[in-house]
Formats: sequence, structure tokens, C-alpha cells
Amino acid sequence: MTENEPSAPLLQNVDLRIDPQAATYIKHETVQVQFAVDSGELTSREGPNRYAAGDAIITGATGDRWSVSRARFEARYQALAPTSMGQNGAYINQPIPVLARQMPTPFRMARSAGGDLLRGNPGDWLLQYAPGDYGVVEQGRFAQVYRKVAPP
Repeated sequence: MTENEPSAPLLQNVDLRIDPQAATYIKHETVQVQFAVDSGELTSREGPNRYAAGDAIITGATGDRWSVSRARFEARYQALAPTSMGQNGAYINQPIPVLARQMPTPFRMARSAGGDLLRGNPGDWLLQYAPGDYGVVEQGRFAQVYRKVAPP
């Protein structure tokens, strides 16, 4: 099987809360944001990202691009002066813990039920933000922007 081959297993019903190989991480990254004027789609390294008018189109510190719904964006990011929330400009993510597991083989995972289908290569990370809410992050990017949270 080659990288990102469509026949990579489609993961379903994953719950990293009960996975002993998963751990908690926090992302620390300043990003540049433009809010979409119309609906559309961009292709990230991990797959398609559909967005609606008003959603955030984010460019990360590593040059990667992805989209986030407006409501989710406002809950997870804060504007950096002189930018105000809702304006195009610089933002930093809130220190919200996320569960993550490094995957040893190629895989595919829906961002959410019926959502965009993301792809991961061996060594990439599967993230779970909440039950049924997932992301995929390439290993090099993960190492640059995520830090492991010490267990309580």
C-alpha cells in the first residue's frame, strides 16, 4: 500500500479516551486567519476541507492551511492585537487539551459524521477533540506545535 492510498483502512468509532496508546497534548501556535466570503473547499495535506461563508481559513506557522467553522474557531482561538475577533489577521489557539495517538500505518478518518475524509500516513497523528470530532496532523507539524501534557 502506498502513502494516502484510498484503500488505507477507514477508522470508525474511535475513542482515544480509552486507548492506552493515546495521550493528552496542547497545541501552541500563532496562525494567520482570513474569514471566507463564500463557501468553498481547500485541500490540506490531510485531505479536503469544506467551509461556509464566515468560516475561518487558517494558515499555520508551518504553512499548512485548513478551515474551521466560525463557532468552533471563536471557541478555540483568540485574536492578537491589533486584530479583533472576526477580523482577518493573527490569532493564537486557546490551550485546550486534545487526545492524540501516533499511527503506525496509513489510515483514513472522517473529521465528523458525514464530514470531510482525512488521510494519514505512517507516523502521522490522529487527534480527537471530542467524541466524534477528529483531526489528522502530519508528524513534522505535530512535533513543532503540540506539547504533551503531564499526567495528573
